[in-house]
Amino acid sequence: MNIEKIRLEEDRDRKKHWKKWGPYLTERQWGTVREDYSLDGSAWENVTHEEARSKAYRWGEEGIGGVCDYKQKLCIAWAFWNGKDPLIKERLFGLTGNQGNHGEDVKEIYYYLDSTPTHSYMKMLYKYPQREFPYSDLIDENRRRTKADKEYELIDTGIFDDDAYFDIFLEYAKQDIEDLVGIATIHNRGSEDAEIWVMPTMWFRKTWFTGHEPFMPKLYKTDENNITAFSPKSGNYFFNFEGTPELKFCDNETNREKLYGIKNEKKFLKDAINDYLIDGNDNHLNPDDFGTKAAAIYKLTIPAGGKEVVKFRMTHQSMTDETVTAEEIMENRHNEADEFYLEIQKRVKDADHLNIQRQAYAGMMWSKQFYYYNVERWLEGDTGRYVPPVARKKGRNNKWRHLQNYDIISMPDKWEYPWYAAWDLAFHCIPIARIDPDFAKNQLVLLLNEWYMHPNGQIPAYEWNFSDVNPPVHAYAVQRVYQIDKKMNGGKGDQEFLERAFHKLMLNFTWWINQKDNDGKNIFEGGFLGLDNISVFDRSHAHKYSGKLEQADATSWMAMFSLNMLRISLDLCAFNKVYQFTATKFLEHFLYIAGAMSNISGENISLWDDEDNFFYDVLHLPGKEPKVMKVKSIVGIIPLFAVEPIREEMFEGLPEFRRRMDFFMREKPKLAALVSSWIQPGNEKRRLFSLLRGHRMKSILQKMLNPQEFLSEFGIRSLSKAHEKHPYSMRMNGDVLTVRYTPGESDSLMFGGNSNWRGPIWFPINFLIIESLKKFDFYYGGEFSIEYPTGSGNYLTMDLIAKELSLRNMKIFMKNEHGYRPVYGNCKKMQEDPHFKDYILFYEYFHGEDGRGLGASHQTGWTGLVAEMIHKYYKEKGEEEDAPTTNATTLFRI
Repeated sequence: MNIEKIRLEEDRDRKKHWKKWGPYLTERQWGTVREDYSLDGSAWENVTHEEARSKAYRWGEEGIGGVCDYKQKLCIAWAFWNGKDPLIKERLFGLTGNQGNHGEDVKEIYYYLDSTPTHSYMKMLYKYPQREFPYSDLIDENRRRTKADKEYELIDTGIFDDDAYFDIFLEYAKQDIEDLVGIATIHNRGSEDAEIWVMPTMWFRKTWFTGHEPFMPKLYKTDENNITAFSPKSGNYFFNFEGTPELKFCDNETNREKLYGIKNEKKFLKDAINDYLIDGNDNHLNPDDFGTKAAAIYKLTIPAGGKEVVKFRMTHQSMTDETVTAEEIMENRHNEADEFYLEIQKRVKDADHLNIQRQAYAGMMWSKQFYYYNVERWLEGDTGRYVPPVARKKGRNNKWRHLQNYDIISMPDKWEYPWYAAWDLAFHCIPIARIDPDFAKNQLVLLLNEWYMHPNGQIPAYEWNFSDVNPPVHAYAVQRVYQIDKKMNGGKGDQEFLERAFHKLMLNFTWWINQKDNDGKNIFEGGFLGLDNISVFDRSHAHKYSGKLEQADATSWMAMFSLNMLRISLDLCAFNKVYQFTATKFLEHFLYIAGAMSNISGENISLWDDEDNFFYDVLHLPGKEPKVMKVKSIVGIIPLFAVEPIREEMFEGLPEFRRRMDFFMREKPKLAALVSSWIQPGNEKRRLFSLLRGHRMKSILQKMLNPQEFLSEFGIRSLSKAHEKHPYSMRMNGDVLTVRYTPGESDSLMFGGNSNWRGPIWFPINFLIIESLKKFDFYYGGEFSIEYPTGSGNYLTMDLIAKELSLRNMKIFMKNEHGYRPVYGNCKKMQEDPHFKDYILFYEYFHGEDGRGLGASHQTGWTGLVAEMIHKYYKEKGEEEDAPTTNATTLFRI
């Protein structure tokens, strides 16, 4: 067993807390809901980037390449100054949701390059211009641009054109659980010598204002290159800095005079180190060399094409192994990281795939964040600090007073989305399970805990509105992670995890039934469902048009949820046969949902349109005929996801489940006829449960695999390209509402306009399509084929089509025949420069025609699914997590 796996076992068994320290600092705490104490809930404007250097936060801390302990009591990050900027670079800059022409957007260039699951080794790259950072240019130009224009990025300013910038590689390595080495290697890529100030910075998160801390923590100078960090609860941490930096101290306290024009309560303030370097003002530095914030300041002159190194080592009390140097620790941990990933990636043959997959895993690991949010305390305020307006008690998240978040959580993006999102997190856990199944399982269970899940059974969506509704994919993720972990564990499944998650998922399922199917007819509304801009109007507010929306996707997600719960029930029957009764429950739910989709409320209204052979939403308006909203979008593809092939042996020894299943086949023939037949056993005696019988499945696949509709060179689009020439329009209350195919950035202000489901390629949807095709292939045994692409005359099995779709997604990041990666579009610098071209950014979504990356750009959680796609791409045909490779013997036809 390799050393990193041993560390994971020691951490899991609580023998050694290897994950105590990690990359748990966010990259943006300003502009978040948690720090918003405004009168009107304008989170973006309440604490700005400009104010952040002077404002002591309430709920968390931010930094560049930062690490902290798992409770974020002591923080470490890097700061830089090129001698020209108006402020030191302590935090990443970006535009707010209201400043950007396509919403919030970080305007920096940085990459996550490596990380082991225990963070025994980590590496990232930050690119810092030598000329003054173009803050004003980025703000002004993006303000000038409209929704019809592309975003204006840092690289578009030309500041990197002459290579006058620093490549700053930040690395961490652990000798022990609290023996940490940090090294910054700064390369001058320019043609002239250049100065830079490099500042490893440490500080305590401000917890003492509550009065619960009996003693103040303190950082103090012990000699010319050593700082001690003391807190009563944690004891002493010792920081040793190589060389003779200038050590400066202040406090993590707000500069009230600068921000609010009122007298400062404290003398030594958060922005003191910034003011000292920029203005030579040392009024707010502590001359006695102690405080709650400190920096070791290195002034370096780096020759053209040369490099310099800054090192520090943090140890806790007597845990130092002084026989090993910082360089040796870094090299040893790096080698062990290589050994760990060599085993993980043993099937991957292509060098480009290896690079993409490892950086995807690195991003998943770097995107962990300490997330602290006690909603009741946020609503009520703290004594003597941050008194919220009275209106807040009836405003955002006021129905979530029970919610107390104080955990390390996987984030979608630590700058653009530095808060967990329920369905994002579910997808994150699937690739994470390959490298750290315990973390993946713990994340899934976390959101089901009593202090997260609402007492009514709802899973919190995201901090802007915990009551919003995300697609119910949690059960899917639980089942997939269980199977991945089971196979990696030699066929032994984690019963405790599966059982614990299942019981809470039962509550969540009941919430959906009670809240989103108010009429009890098995047709679901759902509303938003995470799919920004997919419809002609905000689906959460159909009532504004005095209407009610019956959603094909919400209903299909619930059919998928039912099958996921059915499968989990059958998995649990291996441990306790009492779960056959819950399996029966979810089988019946699935069948009734299938029936309802074809005959809403017994009125012969169907979500399936026989004219177009596609699923659509149906809008009900008072006194009018139901309106079928004929938008060809992924809403009509999502029914494909409700599929589960189950081997007959899982039914053996389950008489009650078998009896009830037989009863439905016999007594409910109309329901049975709506879904794929389980009468005829498939490959390896599998029975198929699916919303789609042959004709409907074929019709959907024909559209999905048609290049003139959904099939792009880089995956499946979220809207049919047919709507480019033929937009869908409808009149509502005198307004004409239109959906047009837009392959790139959003052209709508709906949901802030920072994402777009009207054409681009999204990885979570593509991943579920691929998974569903594989499931169909497990049943059909590889003998059923369909035309791919539609109209080509070429027929492939669904397994091979799934593999081809995976490759299309993977090609977004891969070098093409010209050596260009589609993800970077026509940006010559990022395509050709040796210091750019092999570093990968994992964007939120991708242009439907050219594959260019769009939206949030730094490991947007679910795009990390490309790591799993690469893994599956190299698996044998027909291989699934809970069964060996098989050969088909039966021919199936539609």
